[in-house]
Amino acid sequence: MRILFTKKFNETMISKKLGNHFSCDFMEVIRIKHQKVKPFDLRDYSLIFTSVNAVQAFFENGFKPNENFVDRDYNKIYAVGLQTKRELRKYGFGTFKVAKHAKELAEFIIKNNNKERFLHFCGNLALNVLNRALPLQNISYKKVPVYETELIYPEVSGDYDAVCFFSPSGVRSFAMHNSLDKYQIFSIGETTESEINKFTKNKVITSSESNLDDLLSLIAQQNVQ
Repeated sequence: MRILFTKKFNETMISKKLGNHFSCDFMEVIRIKHQKVKPFDLRDYSLIFTSVNAVQAFFENGFKPNENFVDRDYNKIYAVGLQTKRELRKYGFGTFKVAKHAKELAEFIIKNNNKERFLHFCGNLALNVLNRALPLQNISYKKVPVYETELIYPEVSGDYDAVCFFSPSGVRSFAMHNSLDKYQIFSIGETTESEINKFTKNKVITSSESNLDDLLSLIAQQNVQ
């Protein structure tokens, strides 16, 4: 099976996970540019991160969370996805709650932490899941864009059996000049799957854990073509 990943990864790592029955190519479909944002006081806010890029841009701009749990003014940190959690850990910060996707996080906040004030550090194309759900429940919520996502709209050359998608914006970029109907399609999570379904009726195989390791396991389980 020949697979196109719409994001660059370590080729050796991917090949080791999938084995010799699969060949893989990698193609960027979006570009990320960090924005300059002047740091401000985060006191009395809970922080939300829904991507690795947001975490990197947040710390690149010099923001400093307070994770002293003895202090009542500490910042609770919420994350979407294990990769986001791991990126926060690289900077020395843990997470209060990790959700598989934004909808799950919104439901958790509404049920358990609706008195907090939230700052969502994200990209300019972040989906409106949180800011549709939380304000309706009178929960204080504000987006803080810290990076920009540019759609590249590439044209695919070469024959592939399958394509893997990792974000809704990546799906939109790919679908501008390429049909999805001729591929077996894999998705990193439910939000990305919903975007894919706008462009094809093909079955989408989606990671229930919304992470790369689980997605690679799903791919490896497919019949070799």
